[in-house]
Amino acid sequence: MVPAKLSVCTAAILLFAAGMPVSAQDKADAEFQSFKSDAVGAIKGLAQNLKKELQAAMKAGGPVKAIEVCNTVAPSIADAQSQERGLSVRRTALKLRNPDNAPDDFERKVLEKFVADIAAGKDPKKLAYTEVVRTDDGTELRFMKAIPTGELCLKCHGGNVAPDVKAAISKLYPEDQATGFKAGELRGAFSVTKKQ
Repeated sequence: MVPAKLSVCTAAILLFAAGMPVSAQDKADAEFQSFKSDAVGAIKGLAQNLKKELQAAMKAGGPVKAIEVCNTVAPSIADAQSQERGLSVRRTALKLRNPDNAPDDFERKVLEKFVADIAAGKDPKKLAYTEVVRTDDGTELRFMKAIPTGELCLKCHGGNVAPDVKAAISKLYPEDQATGFKAGELRGAFSVTKKQ
């Protein structure tokens, strides 16, 4: 008998090692748990590297410099995490700054759920969602984690953006929709996909 506190992955390994058959469901559950762990790690890597770059940019040239980092460096950080982990790792939002980050149907549904959860009083820092999605091309493992609007975010995404920052945003993102936020609102989400 396997103790209840063991993870599904550990339980499957113990059953296999004991010579007991591992069901297809056990294998699928173990893979799903492994994906969630990889997804969390990828998001952590993207968030930490991006935060480091943005903090350095803010020190070097304020919000205008940070906007340039978001435009040029953020996509390469996401690409590096994707390649390193064999996943698709990106950011998306309902109110876009970069049109390349537009949500797909799944992401839009989850973002809208996060907005409703926050309106219902849930902590945006704890919001995450995972699902196995069946597509015409097969199966995808999907994971999203909410990005709440922090105080520092308001310099570029708030309701009172400085004129030089507005000008930089307009130059790099002429179709920007991502201002007018308040602290604690949903800014967007990290989104991770693994095709099977």
